[in-house]
Amino acid sequence: MGTTSQNSRRVTINDVARAANVSRQTVSNVVNQPDRVAPETLEQVQVHIERLGFRPSRAARTLKQERAGAWGLQLDSHGSGRLGSILDSFLVELTWLSQDHDTHIVPFVASDHLRPMAAYQELVASRLADGFVLTNTRLDDPRPGWLVTHRQTFASFGRMWGSPGLTRWVDVDGRAGVTAATEHLQAQGFERIGFLGWPAGSPVGDDRRSGWAMAMGHTGSEDRDRWEAAAEQGFDSAAAAALPLVAAIGKGGAVACVSDAMAVGVWRAVNSLGWRPGVDFGVVGFDDTDAAQALGLTTVRQPLELVATHILQILDEPQDPDAGVLLRPDLVIRSSTMRDPADPL
Repeated sequence: MGTTSQNSRRVTINDVARAANVSRQTVSNVVNQPDRVAPETLEQVQVHIERLGFRPSRAARTLKQERAGAWGLQLDSHGSGRLGSILDSFLVELTWLSQDHDTHIVPFVASDHLRPMAAYQELVASRLADGFVLTNTRLDDPRPGWLVTHRQTFASFGRMWGSPGLTRWVDVDGRAGVTAATEHLQAQGFERIGFLGWPAGSPVGDDRRSGWAMAMGHTGSEDRDRWEAAAEQGFDSAAAAALPLVAAIGKGGAVACVSDAMAVGVWRAVNSLGWRPGVDFGVVGFDDTDAAQALGLTTVRQPLELVATHILQILDEPQDPDAGVLLRPDLVIRSSTMRDPADPL
């Protein structure tokens, strides 16, 4: 925010007008409609704007334009812990890049995460947001239909699984990511590769599991059943499900996981058996969270900056895109899968 050097008060449009010896309206045109200003005057006023450190009032501009200049994003307040959520990192990328679009992000929470529409209605009624960015989409998600019915601009990080006809989404190919992770484990010489996922019915979890099943296509269904387990998202629940799974697969095997939190559970189970992660047993996560980096877990990294870029592009366009955007993730290799072939198991 611009301030004068004399008394640290906010620099106003009137200060710039006096310094440049022009009208208040001329300064306003320089800021909002520079094409209406003569080149010489434009340059003169811009010099004084820079010298004084003037910053236009966002509130005044949005009132004049009848826009909030902001996008609402519902935070995930459901659950007992953050677990280094990938959505935290996405929010940072989206907030940073929104500056280039002359907008900002308004985070909010809903008291009822299953029926959150009252919170969306409040932001619409109060004109605090011009539209919304959706995350954590699910099959029975009421938000896309409500936003379409109420003619609200929106874009979704994640496919709108319950509304396949909607195309205002950007997603990361979880199937391709887990396929790459499983093939990496195979290339490292791990003999039996299992999967630790979420309970069936999660579209994201089922999609990621299909990548493991595709890479393990040569393996009989009976073996796949024995080498697979599921648990709710969480370190403790993952560890409880991982211990019998890891024991069943045995030393020299590995597990690909639906998330980094689940991979931490496998990592704990491997250590509890006295085995060495990456040497005696391989572990791969998904999301490249802080936990994965701290423990040296190989993981699948989502291109969050690119996701945010596409989200903002969709929000800028009034017309629906022809199709959603599906991005390919990257495999980040760390010590949890770097087995030394010369090291006997």
